[in-house]
Amino acid sequence: MAFRIPFNRPYIAGSEFKYMAQVAESRHFSGDGQFTKKCHALLESALGVPKVFLTTSCTHALEMSAILADVQEGDEVILPSFTFVSSVNAFVLRGARPVFVDVRPDTLNLDERLIEAAVTERTKAIVPVHYAGVGCEMDTIMDIANRHDIAVVEDNAHGLFGKYKGKYLGTFGAVATQSFHETKNFTCGEGGALLVNDADMIERAEILREKGTNRSRFFRGMVDKYTWVDVGSSWLPSELLAAFLYAQLEEAADIQARRQRIWTYYRENLGEWANQHGVQMPTVPDYCEQPYHMFYILLPSLEERTALIDHLKSRDILSVFHYLPLHLSDKGMAFGGKPGDCPVTEDVSDRLLRLPFYNDMTENDLEEVVAALQGFEDWRH
Repeated sequence: MAFRIPFNRPYIAGSEFKYMAQVAESRHFSGDGQFTKKCHALLESALGVPKVFLTTSCTHALEMSAILADVQEGDEVILPSFTFVSSVNAFVLRGARPVFVDVRPDTLNLDERLIEAAVTERTKAIVPVHYAGVGCEMDTIMDIANRHDIAVVEDNAHGLFGKYKGKYLGTFGAVATQSFHETKNFTCGEGGALLVNDADMIERAEILREKGTNRSRFFRGMVDKYTWVDVGSSWLPSELLAAFLYAQLEEAADIQARRQRIWTYYRENLGEWANQHGVQMPTVPDYCEQPYHMFYILLPSLEERTALIDHLKSRDILSVFHYLPLHLSDKGMAFGGKPGDCPVTEDVSDRLLRLPFYNDMTENDLEEVVAALQGFEDWRH
């Protein structure tokens, strides 16, 4: 069902089809062509990271991260329960046991105050997820990780170009992952990237991404033939996708400005309404610079959220909730999860609602969403 005001609408920045036509004319459709290299160079320069590899999805970048972190059968990985399933699947696939830690009630990020107690001699990685592109408390997380010699894998699917205390998200851990799914600020439909901050991991990351071969070294003339040298898989996106993505990344400043306008409009026009009805707005600490990935509200109860979703639908506006607690999923409970383990997660999961948010939302669209929210009268508390 199509809504007049959808939750998300993928954006065309302008040069996507021109660049894709250049790929078609070049007859190089497979990965690691000119536009993949342009994306790598742009991201490496903008973020100041040693190496970036485009991948077919953020999920696959996470799977690469798990291998690079040497996650083995019986290891443990600390991560929030309030995240997308890919965050945990990547490590479970390597035989790890997830250790779910609750989130903070303000930013909804991994609660750094609870991490130390979750660390054991089996802990191999900590996976902070920068929810809505607002940075986790990376000073504390990195201190814990360094003291216990644990790898940090940043799940930065929401946070490209966001910052924590002036430093780009995705540049703290040994590796970090990005998403270019169609719901993200920058998209190629399906896609991702692995950011490698630990220089010692770069060569192996390249091999993993090339199906476990040293093919790239062969093309650089470093070996006279290439062969199978490690585990790996096929994680290179098509050059057509890279061309589409490069057109979006070129327009990063414009896209971020558009999204800031939308986020700010919601914040400024819903503040009084939220205060009147006990609705919680997003929290962005002063030392965090967000990339304006989403705008969410926390309703007083599940019943009110359900009623508000229906109210907006009746006005042809689509709003959506977000993650269900992973520790209470069938698979999460198989790993020992039970009600009460992550009380903040269990609470906010029932009450969070994401509002329509896409790059070309008009002023009229925004006015209509805000008016519909302000006209909601089914308050059940």
